[in-house]
Amino acid sequence: MKISATEEYGLRILLRIATAADAGMSIPQLSVTEGLSEPYTAKLTRLLRMSGFIRSTRGQKGGYVLAQAPEDIKISSVLRALDGSLYDEEFCSTHTGVQKFCTHSVDCSVKSLWKSVQTSIDTLLQDVTLHDMIGAGNKASFMANSSVIVES
Repeated sequence: MKISATEEYGLRILLRIATAADAGMSIPQLSVTEGLSEPYTAKLTRLLRMSGFIRSTRGQKGGYVLAQAPEDIKISSVLRALDGSLYDEEFCSTHTGVQKFCTHSVDCSVKSLWKSVQTSIDTLLQDVTLHDMIGAGNKASFMANSSVIVES
């Protein structure tokens, strides 16, 4: 499994905005603090804003602030808004090989595996909020209540 750059940096930007509290952060500030280009930072903040996680503020100290309480922002929703799910039902129709339809469309153990992985990820991330992640230096602080066991 690979985490996309959009997911990684989008989540980092959201965390950075959350820790700035009511002060807000501008695109140039976010760009510098996260080491990203301003156009890429603008793209990510646009995705987060369009999804309702952040809102823009005007004025000399304007920038982006959270649009919801950190306790209400589920990490699963953030990642879905940034780059979609790891597994999508449409996946099988785009990976048919040279055939028009997948030769395993009726009984596919690979499809079952990806669906199980996606369900496990969704279950885990549905329980983690932005509030849980703020200041969490290790997984124990927000994984303690998870039903999924993660070993180091």
